[in-house]
Formats: sequence, structure tokens, C-alpha cells
Amino acid sequence: MYMFDLFIPMLGSILLIIGVMIGVAFLTLLERKVLGYIQIRKGPNKLGFMGILQPFSDAIKLFTKEQTYPMVSNYFMYYMSPIFSLFLALLVWMCIPYWIKIYSFNLGIMFFFSCISLGVYTVMLAGWSSNSNYALLGGLRAVAQTISYEVSLILLILSFILLISSFNFFGFMKMQQYIWFIVLSIPLGLMLLTSLLAETNRTPFDFAEGESELVSGFNVEYSSGGFALIFLAEYAMILFMSMLFILMFLGANIFSLKFYLELVFLSYVFIWVRGTLPRYRYDKLMYLVWKSFLPSSLCFILFFIGLKFFLF
Repeated sequence: MYMFDLFIPMLGSILLIIGVMIGVAFLTLLERKVLGYIQIRKGPNKLGFMGILQPFSDAIKLFTKEQTYPMVSNYFMYYMSPIFSLFLALLVWMCIPYWIKIYSFNLGIMFFFSCISLGVYTVMLAGWSSNSNYALLGGLRAVAQTISYEVSLILLILSFILLISSFNFFGFMKMQQYIWFIVLSIPLGLMLLTSLLAETNRTPFDFAEGESELVSGFNVEYSSGGFALIFLAEYAMILFMSMLFILMFLGANIFSLKFYLELVFLSYVFIWVRGTLPRYRYDKLMYLVWKSFLPSSLCFILFFIGLKFFLF
């Protein structure tokens, strides 16, 4: 019985990782297709039916290319950073509220905060260990941006933690049976969506990889497998952040088809923003979080404390 109890979570974890990897593969295809149509071109359409096998072709190409190492890099950290980055991006999926109890987290939100906080170190080490000025500048920008928006993100989520009185994601599912939280607080939803875009280094906040001035940023020295792992980690986090937004604001019933349609739509929104908006200015990005989001999120926390006190 003891071995069975160990085997089931392990099997569930492997299936989850396979599912996330396949989701990431087709998210990249969706992105290339949507950006293609936004720019009035086809996107990938040769490999398989309408280019549906393109992600697998890209994966084979990336992992079979020659791996290069800068002569003066810190080899161990340079090599391990992408691996640890993908590990964290997959580990954070363990706190999803499953009814089948693969892992039961009473402190799932705290686990999520811990994982995204550790993600900063992988970017910093990837930029520093490459021993390249471009990579170092990209890493510094990414770290400053990520830490700033983590403060905003945690305070925004804290408002709802106070409302549901729990650190378990199941609380969001129970509290939104009759009304979605997006109806109660549209400003918080928009602020959280913006923070998620900044947290995942997506346009219009992709300063860590500003091609014009930083030649792809902190991952500039990576090739083949290392680049692919960083790429997979980024898209796994985009998929998770989309799911987090749905859990918190759009109903969160993980057993309904509507949940997965919402997840696809929100992933599409990430791509839509990339195809529509130009890059923001870096100082404005910092002003936005410290001068706008931080005071607003603190005010919302006070509002929810008052609401909780008044209602209960």
C-alpha cells in the first residue's frame, strides 16, 4: 500500500509534465500562427497539415544542434541555469487544485510565491555566468523588472487571500460558484494581468530581451539545448500564469470545458498583446509599478480588510 501511495503521485507528475510540454509546444505554434495573421502572412504551414507538426520539428532541430560554450564563462552555472529554470517552471504546476489529490497543498499560494521568487536567480545566473556584457545587462534588467512586479503581484493576490481566508487554491473555486471575482474588481484584474505580462517578460515589457539594444538579452550566449530549455520555461510560465488568472478571476471550475476554453483565450491574449503593442520605456515600466500599482494594491488590501470585517 505504501509503494502504491508513492507510485500514484509520481505517475501523476509525469503525466502532468508531458501534458504541460505538449501544451507549450502547441502554444508556440499558436503564437507563430496568430502573429503571422496579424502581420498578414501565413505563419508555419508546410510541415504536416497546416504546419501542425512544426513545434516537434523545432524541438528536434534545437536539441540536435551543436552546443557551444563561451571560453571564459562560469561553466557549471552556465550549464545548470536553463535546467533549473525549466525545473521551477514545471514545479510550480504542482500547486494546481486537483480533486484527485496528486498533491494536496493547503499552502499552494505560498508554494507558488516561492517558485516564482526562485526564478529570478536562474535569470541572474544565466546572464552573469555567460561573461558577456549583453547577457549581463539583460539579466540585470530582467531581475529588476521581475522583483518589482513580484511585489505588486503578491500584494494583488493578498487582497483575495484576505477575502477567501485561505492559502489554498480550492478557496477560489468555492468562492466563485455564484459570482466571478472579475465582476467584483475589474481594476484588480487588469492590474494583475499587466503584472503577469511583466512577470513573464512579455511584450510590451520584454526589456530583458530587447533585440535592438541587447541582442536577445540574458540568453544571447545560449545555443541548441540551453536556449530550448529557457524557451520552454518561459512558455510553461505563460501557460501557468494564464491558468492562475482564470483560477482567481474567471470561475476556476477545473472540471468544466469552459475553464480550458478560457485558458486558450487568455494564452491568445498574451500573443495578441505581443502583436499589437510596441515596447514600453524602461523608466515608465518602473514608475508604473512603484507609483501606480503599489499604492493601488495597498488601498485594495485595506478595502478587502474592511469588507471582510463588515461582512463577517
